[in-house]
Parts: sequence; C-alpha cells; structure tokens
Amino acid sequence: MKMNKTLLTLSLAAATLPSLSSAGEVEVLHWWTSGGEAKSVQELKAMLEEQGHSWKDFAVAGGGGESAMTVLKTRAVSGNPPSAAQIKGHDIQEWGGLGFLTNLDDVAQSGGWDASVPSMVTDVMKFNGEYVAVPVNVHRVNWLWANPEVLKKAGVEVPKTLDDFFAAAEKIKAAGFIPLAHGGQPWQDATVFEAIALDVLGSDDYRKAFVDLDMDTLSGDKMVEVFTKFQKVHDYIDANSPGRDWNVATSMVINGEAAMQIMGDWAKGEFTAAGKVPGKDYICAPAPGTDGQFTHNVDSFAFFEIKDETNVAAQKALAATILDKKFQEVFNLNKGSIPVRTDMDMSAFDQCALDSMASFKATAKTGDLVPSMAHGMSTTSYAQGAIYDVVTNFFNDPKADPKEAAQKLAKAVKAAI
Repeated sequence: MKMNKTLLTLSLAAATLPSLSSAGEVEVLHWWTSGGEAKSVQELKAMLEEQGHSWKDFAVAGGGGESAMTVLKTRAVSGNPPSAAQIKGHDIQEWGGLGFLTNLDDVAQSGGWDASVPSMVTDVMKFNGEYVAVPVNVHRVNWLWANPEVLKKAGVEVPKTLDDFFAAAEKIKAAGFIPLAHGGQPWQDATVFEAIALDVLGSDDYRKAFVDLDMDTLSGDKMVEVFTKFQKVHDYIDANSPGRDWNVATSMVINGEAAMQIMGDWAKGEFTAAGKVPGKDYICAPAPGTDGQFTHNVDSFAFFEIKDETNVAAQKALAATILDKKFQEVFNLNKGSIPVRTDMDMSAFDQCALDSMASFKATAKTGDLVPSMAHGMSTTSYAQGAIYDVVTNFFNDPKADPKEAAQKLAKAVKAAI
C-alpha cells in the first residue's frame, strides 16, 4: 500500500480539534440519497462541521451503488479520489490491493476500535492488518417479518423451523393469503437461499461454502438439501413476484396481503414509515431455523490516500466521527440497523433492534456471526455473481434438479475464482 508519511504522523488531536489552521475539507462519495439515510448523512456532516472542517457531498443515486462505483473508479484512476467512499466487504480488499487506501491505525487506536467492535467486523476493515475503512452499522439479514393479524386469521404461530414454516404456509395459503412476500430479483432470491443454507448447513459449513468456497461443501449432500427446501419455498410465493422490489414485498406484509417476508432489517424502515409498532402491528423474528445465528451486512466507508495535510486532518476527524456514539445512535435509528459498537446505550432503540444487538453480541462469541453472501460480505463480487446465477435460474425453473444445482454451484464458483 502506498503510504504518505505525513499522513501517518498526524495526531488524532490535530484531526479532531477545530482550529483555523487545521480546518480541512472532506469529499465523501455515497449513495444514501433518500429518507432516513439522507438525514443521517446530514447529521454526520453537521458533526464534522462542528469540529471546524467542511463537507463536500459527492452523492450518486442508485440502490446498490453500482453507478457510484463507476464514478469512483474514474476519479481514482485519474489521481483525484474523494476523501472517503461508501465501500464494503471484499471490495475494500480490492481497493487496498490497488494501493489507493490510507492507514487509519492512529485513529483506530485512539478510538479503541478493536475493543468496541467485534473482530469479525474489524477484520473486513483492514488491509494487510491495517485499518483502511470504518464500519458504520450492522444489518442482520436473517430476519422474518410477519403480520400477526394474518397469522391469527390462518390459525398459525410464527414459524421457528423450516418444517414449521412449510406447515404454516399451507394453512396461510388455504386461508386465502400469500404465505411469503418475495421480490423475484437475484439478490432477493439469494437472501432467502442463504437463510435456508444457514439453517441446513449450520454456521461452520455455511462459512466453508460461502467464505472458504469449499467445493465439497458447495456440491455436497447438505447443499442438495438446501436447494430442495429452497425449491419448496417457491410454492408459497405469488405469480407476480418476478421483478418486484423488496420494499413492495414488505408493503404486502404491512397491508395484510401476505403473511411473511424474509429480508434484512432495512425492511423495518418500511414498517416504521407506515406508522407500525413492533410487537403489535408486526413481528420480527429470526428466519426459520436460524435462532442463535446472525448473518451480517456491514455498511462502511473506505478512506483514500490524499495529499493536502489539512484535508488529511479532516479525513481523520471523519473517520473518528463515524464511530462516535452520538452518530452511531442517530444513523442506526434512521436506517433500521444496529450500531456496530457493542458498548452502546440502546435505550432509544425498539425491541427488534434490542433483539438484534443481543444476538450480535452473543453470536460474536459463539462463532455463529457469519457474513452475508447475498449482500457482498462473504466473498468476491465474482463468486457472488456466479452463485446468484445458479440460485436464480434454479428458483425459476420448476423442473430443476437439486442435486444438479449443487454440482452447478460448485462448478460456477470454481470458474469465478
């Protein structure tokens, strides 16, 4: 990694104490352009400006950030990168390997990041053992969202296992409701698939499959069972599923058209926006069979090497502020996620978030905290794309053979790595 010696010797005090001599500017690339996310960005901007620095917004609209990444590549290659950019998972390693990222170890040490953030998360933020990125939040992906009124009308309880789910789904269907609200898009198919895989494989074999990309696990008997159960789920979604956005599927649960949805905790923002209260108007529960496990999706900012010393001071102040407890609370209350720090006062958060934080802390100790394949945390974008293709093609082919699918999965991943 290229390193600017001046950057490494600047103290955190110089970065965080506002003064005319150290006032710098940060340019921040992100795609949080609507709703609670935009409010959170404004809070981060205000907190930075309180320290005497200025914020140059570099917002590029577009769901998963594909457009933003295209713009970032152009800027970085031309030698004019922003101070920080919204990058996560293995993409951080790729940017680090290209020599574009800068060392944040002094900020991390002063802020006690290693002590307040689980190593499962901090490991992703480091390149060659050095901090180059800062985590913003933790999304739990393996959630089941349910409408209690629909469950009551169908005479069923919230399913705790996949067998419970299939039994409940039959009754819900018979009562005239859609058992599972689903959007037929590759990433949504993968979200349901990985929840089933987490249950069937268990945490260790889930990691072997989607982190280690172990061919025997990807093609083995347990993976055949994953595909078999995944195929059965298709019986309980509606014919209008293809192409549906995730938030439209969430609204089906909110409106009582569908009973359940398997989706990350960003879905909670939709319930909140609709004025719904957890425990009363909707239920949040672990995806069937995954109680005691936690699939994580961590948003983060990677920090680029820049030359201007005053801007470097502002850059370090930004890094420190992202993990500031005040910002962690405001951001995550708006986003539906939980703070990435485990030493937070959670009194302002709802029951779903409290359950999520308790599980996050517990699974970090038991080895059941695993990175999401569907959301780019467990492997490269190339391997993820190969998995998406196999999973979606299988899900949309009623005659697909689970054993063949497992073989195809292993071959596709092998070709991608």
